Amino acid sequence: MNTNVNLSLFLDTRRPKKNGKYPVKLRLFHNKTQHLYKIGIDCTESDFFGAIESKKPRKELSELRTQLQAVEIKGKSIIEKMDYFNQIQFEKKMFLTVMGEKDVFHYYHLYEQNLKNDGKLNTADSYRLSRQSLKRFNESINIKSDKLPFENVDPEYLKKYERWMLSQNCGLTTVGIYLRPLRAIFNLAISEKEISMDCYPFGKRLYQIPAGQNIKKALTKEDLGKLFSYKTESQFQEKARAFWFFSYNCNGMNVKDIISLKFKNIEDNKINFYRSKTINTNRTKQKAIVVFINPYMEDVIMQYANKDQSPENYVFPVLNDSMSNLEKLSATRGFTKYINQHIKKLAKSAGVTDNISTYWARHSFTTTAIRSGNSLEMLQEALGHTDMKTTLNYWGGFEDKAKKELSEKLMDF
Repeated sequence: MNTNVNLSLFLDTRRPKKNGKYPVKLRLFHNKTQHLYKIGIDCTESDFFGAIESKKPRKELSELRTQLQAVEIKGKSIIEKMDYFNQIQFEKKMFLTVMGEKDVFHYYHLYEQNLKNDGKLNTADSYRLSRQSLKRFNESINIKSDKLPFENVDPEYLKKYERWMLSQNCGLTTVGIYLRPLRAIFNLAISEKEISMDCYPFGKRLYQIPAGQNIKKALTKEDLGKLFSYKTESQFQEKARAFWFFSYNCNGMNVKDIISLKFKNIEDNKINFYRSKTINTNRTKQKAIVVFINPYMEDVIMQYANKDQSPENYVFPVLNDSMSNLEKLSATRGFTKYINQHIKKLAKSAGVTDNISTYWARHSFTTTAIRSGNSLEMLQEALGHTDMKTTLNYWGGFEDKAKKELSEKLMDF
């Protein structure tokens, strides 16, 4: 058995059930952390210890002992066969029956845990919301089981889900956001040969996930000028505007990447960074994004940066390395909310829009770059896209004027 893993049976006597019995759980210690798993067996304290400790237990306790030993032996056997211990794989092999392995919600649970273990808490949260939405839909059509077999998710089921979502005042964009994780779960189950391709409900002549509406999220040149020059009403608005325009000047860098910058990322008046959104999904194609620091960015750094400019120190005092992944996620969300809250008020006062967010900085950068006649290849590199299709999706939301300007300059050799 892996030396850093310990497995045993445990009677959880913290709270009795209505029948006066307690649940027996499998207790796993891994890297000094305890994990408790229900095994579907309840018994009294006397029966549990009688079955475990008695040399010659009576017949009914002998049967209980056999059940308990079978669970423990199975768990230890799984661990012994592992070259190195993987908790997600252990849970899958230990608790998912043949039918369980073909259950959508079990796959969701395992994948969410895997994402959390990898520190991808935002993505894990997206899968959790998708799973919860599907469960609410099942309840609405009187399916109260905690299971959702893959074979039940056919095109007709997905069409009904879409209609239900629309009846809940959710748009097609939200439908797409919730169904893309489900499609990924199907792809995972197929890749692991748990289900056949015949079960796949997505694609042409089956069910096609609605594409998000390509709503224009870029400010015009005139609106950028208004937002930049309008007199702020508080230091909060001033700071929010500073970081919004810092993002705009950094090729539309998102807030997480801005507050994750360390002083070692700044060299020779340039910022070199990798997008956190794609650093794990495109490892073989990952290429650093280079942003040249202009006078405006210098001012923002001088005003808001940490005084200690050690290479491993964060540029801006939002995160620190003593934080857990969950604390970093909370800090990132909090700072993003802070910027959005105050930039909205400022933009509304300036007569620009009351719907602006940090995401608009990225689209506004791209639109400005296109207006300046830059090529799509240059934009692909500046935005950190590995696929030109992603860059073209941005292009689809730009006003005709910007498209016309670029088109007219394409043959300007």
